[in-house]
Amino acid sequence: MVTGIALVALSVIILLSLFYPILRAEFSYLFSKHKNVKVVGKSEATVPVGGNSQFEIMKPVDENFGIVIPKINANAKVLPNVDAENSAIYQKALTQGVAHAKGTKLPGEEGNVFIFAHSGQDFLQANRYNAVFYLLSKLETGDEIFIFYQNKKFRYLVTDKKTASPDEAQYMGDTPGKKTLTLMTCWPGGTTWKRLIVEAEQK
Repeated sequence: MVTGIALVALSVIILLSLFYPILRAEFSYLFSKHKNVKVVGKSEATVPVGGNSQFEIMKPVDENFGIVIPKINANAKVLPNVDAENSAIYQKALTQGVAHAKGTKLPGEEGNVFIFAHSGQDFLQANRYNAVFYLLSKLETGDEIFIFYQNKKFRYLVTDKKTASPDEAQYMGDTPGKKTLTLMTCWPGGTTWKRLIVEAEQK
């Protein structure tokens, strides 16, 4: 009897620990007041002239290379030039943040900046590697994404969102004459069934 209760309690604790990052993200989004958010770097003023701020201030965790998505409260370091074809390399990188795909453009350059946060092949790995981008599905056309690179801020607006099969690689390519950003994660979280793609353009 006691052993059975202990096993049930242990199972509940394990499940809660596994689901915690996703539950935290979902509840945070659900109960968020969705205030106006001003994303600022260290060198920018945080209070408008007159001193009456109507904004919630959000600062990047890394201005050398970081991503901030105000709508979903995502704020992470970006690891540059990560080989998206080498699981051992990108899984290690994703324990520190999200990854910029090797061979794609860097912020400010003409072409496509490709940033990803793969989930693993099981739910435990998904919690470790996918939580930052778990709420990408909440983004809609016109939502803001900010990339900080070498202490400069780049603003992008979402233009499209879609799901794709894992073998579709065209989303890493460039659109001639445009400065674009593509974000990718596995979908649904904890699986490798599909890829969720969010596309944005620098403004």
